[in-house]
Amino acid sequence: MNENLDIRVERGEPNSEELAAAIAVIQSMLATAQAEAAEAATRKPNARSSWNRNHGLLRAPIQAGQGQWGAAITAGLN
Repeated sequence: MNENLDIRVERGEPNSEELAAAIAVIQSMLATAQAEAAEAATRKPNARSSWNRNHGLLRAPIQAGQGQWGAAITAGLN
């Protein structure tokens, strides 16, 4: 955690307890944000590769036999 935070009171005159509570909340939020950022950096992205995305449009295996070469082409690839 960064101990060198530049926090100043712009308006009002908080007493020491109010100021300590406000600083504690800010430091807690900062620590939570840093922990979430560290966790997000270690997570794998869940984006699918385009190599696997369109596998339904690929040709079916070609069967041996009369006229099978033309029948093996899936609609959309011709």
